[in-house]
Amino acid sequence: MGDFAGYRCSLCGKQYAPDEVTYTCAVDGGNLDVILDFDAIRRQVQPGGIEGSDDLSIWRYLPLLPVADPGHMGTALRAVGWTPLLHPPRLARKAGVERLWLKDDGRNPTASFKDRASAVVVARAQQIGAETVVTASTGNAGAALAGMAAAAGQPAVILAPKTAPPAKVAQLLMFGARVFLVEGTYDQAFDLTLEAAREFGWYCRNTGYNPFTAEGKKSVAFEICEQFTRAQTGGADPKRRQWDAPEAIFVSVGDGNIISGLHKGLKDLLELGWIEHMPRLFGVQSTGSAAVYNAFVRGVEMIEPVSATTMADSISVDLPRDGVRAVRAARETHGAYLAVEDEAILAAMRDLAREAAVFAEPAGATAYAGLVQAQQQRLLSPEWRVLVLNTGNGLKDVRAAMQASGQAALITPTLEALRKAVASG
Repeated sequence: MGDFAGYRCSLCGKQYAPDEVTYTCAVDGGNLDVILDFDAIRRQVQPGGIEGSDDLSIWRYLPLLPVADPGHMGTALRAVGWTPLLHPPRLARKAGVERLWLKDDGRNPTASFKDRASAVVVARAQQIGAETVVTASTGNAGAALAGMAAAAGQPAVILAPKTAPPAKVAQLLMFGARVFLVEGTYDQAFDLTLEAAREFGWYCRNTGYNPFTAEGKKSVAFEICEQFTRAQTGGADPKRRQWDAPEAIFVSVGDGNIISGLHKGLKDLLELGWIEHMPRLFGVQSTGSAAVYNAFVRGVEMIEPVSATTMADSISVDLPRDGVRAVRAARETHGAYLAVEDEAILAAMRDLAREAAVFAEPAGATAYAGLVQAQQQRLLSPEWRVLVLNTGNGLKDVRAAMQASGQAALITPTLEALRKAVASG
């Protein structure tokens, strides 16, 4: 278990002991940042020690996480993370970026980045003796919770808007969670989940509400820096005392919890002295769900709700619950926010698949669409090493994938028919 020292409110700065609060600040409702004892961590472990671990999951970073070892060896709970870091040359040429890397988190057990948060939340739930864990979700967070809960034998309840893609709802049900489809938006499901947690005593996993979600998501920062270093130096080094980091990272943004978790992980590494510079973080939203982008370009932290209409359901949010920290993630790292049209997201899905063999769902491809736009707007320096984070697999939303890919040709089973079809292009 990492040296969990308490919490700090991201708005007013008030600090709490580990057992004083569960979700948000009692003063102003602000999101809580987990505080770690960095001196104690430095005494325990160095980057080289982690590189020597044979645990190829987020749990290799247990000294940097605020939970105890969850056990459940041999289950999907222990298979979260350590997703591949790719260096696809054709995709780099397509985007016009000289030095491009791609982190594919669609390879997680339930095929999305959200497994990171759910694994840590389930570990925390078991640590505090919670009987049931509940969350609101458009699909991925719920599937991640359902999967991790199934691995740990933990009862789970999911509230999802009825517009959630059927493939995602099927995942929830297959993992054995109790699923309730809400005739309303994600934000309405979110608010209902908070009421249900209070009424039934359930432990709430909600993104941007439970501080342990960001702690799970920050693990991607550790992986990026470790894998990035090992790729450039030829492998593990048990004597290594520092890791390297890219100059820019692009990530899609909905509730804002992924980019704030990524930022938290990088800040932890910087505080430990394990990296020398902070990457610039570029948040990317759909123009149809751009509440955080709007706040960033106005230069404010007040997040005004929108009426989300994007096809990228995983980032379709009216009121981002971690919007303030999401704005700060880009501003404090000298990054930026971009907003892309749904048509650009569809094009990004095709490019990722055809140039890098990565099948991304719309929300995951949004990050790459933002990179393309940033390059067109000359926001990037040629010498920067740039990383794009894909957050989910395209099989999560087959309907959107079919929009991006087009239809297959139908022919009769004869060589002549095939010849004509090939000739027609």
